Amino acid sequence: MRILFTGPAAAGHLFPMVPTAQALRAAGHDVLFASAQPLEQLRSAGFPIVEIGDGRGLREMFQEFLGEEIQYVSPERPQAEILANAARAFAHGSRPAVDHLLEVAASWSPDLLIHDSFHAAPPLVAAKLKIPSVVHNFGVTPGGAMVKLLAESFTDVYERHGLTGPAEATALNLGPLGGDPDGLRMRYVPYNGGGVVPAEFLHAADRPRITITLGTVLTELDGVNAVVRLVQAAAEVDADFLLAVGGADLTPLGTLPANVRALPWVPLNELLGRSDALIHHGGSGTMLTALQAGLPQLLLPQGADHFANAEALTAAGAALRSTSDTVDTATLNRLVTDPDLRAAARSVQAANTALPTPAALVPALEALTTS
Repeated sequence: MRILFTGPAAAGHLFPMVPTAQALRAAGHDVLFASAQPLEQLRSAGFPIVEIGDGRGLREMFQEFLGEEIQYVSPERPQAEILANAARAFAHGSRPAVDHLLEVAASWSPDLLIHDSFHAAPPLVAAKLKIPSVVHNFGVTPGGAMVKLLAESFTDVYERHGLTGPAEATALNLGPLGGDPDGLRMRYVPYNGGGVVPAEFLHAADRPRITITLGTVLTELDGVNAVVRLVQAAAEVDADFLLAVGGADLTPLGTLPANVRALPWVPLNELLGRSDALIHHGGSGTMLTALQAGLPQLLLPQGADHFANAEALTAAGAALRSTSDTVDTATLNRLVTDPDLRAAARSVQAANTALPTPAALVPALEALTTS
């Protein structure tokens, strides 16, 4: 069987699909990814890739659509408004990929098309070529609703191809929280790319390790501004704080407290397997990676789908929520010491572990090609 995967060229959208693709390939199926530039992050996953689009990345396409610099941090906007705006921007970013993806699918003849919900081209391709399709979710936000939102900004493209709207698709939810109620549900298995794990993290620490990260997009657009106050508050907490923000400029943080240390790039799942809690912006991949590790979390939502993620995780009792401007030492101490918070995190971890693995779900995906 041939399975074509595609999504926006961003780690947060492509990486969640990698364990699914690995499971299908291990079962003997041919897997191909179709992606726009940049291809470097996806290339490291070891799959063949065909390039689609016109060579421009998402940031350039978004700026063209907005007519200005991207404003990623938007804590004052309702989540629904943020997602609606994102749908329009992602639909614009999908336009150069339509004809290329149609050509790839027509030439390669996949039996199944698996795609991210924020890519407007694959639902059109699935409808045009009558290919069974799967919306591969990556967080708590329902993918089916997002596909429809993007299609509202794609009506002219559908009309040009003689179509009335996107193909009906099966949703694939990751983890135990949110997603599409009528979709398949699979255990979240993290894929964070490769990297070197410092040898010191292979043994237990003398006191709690708290990881701080801001994902792959926020630091590029807003630096480390989201954690300036947090780093100051960390100085009074009896714990070691590991600042995992890649090569971001740390100047806004000033002199780091003695118990706060900046790290080079370390795969997040490996780092969290040796941590006691996580503080982050609320990104889906970050949240789910900590969820599968059973860690209590502190979320400082900034934009995108962060607010929906924070709501779902705090409702489960597995996380605290604050803001970049109000987070304080008391909140950090609770993150480290609250037994109920830790017990809830382990309960959500157990719910994730109880779900079918990607390998166990392969027969259900195979069945979609004959239903």
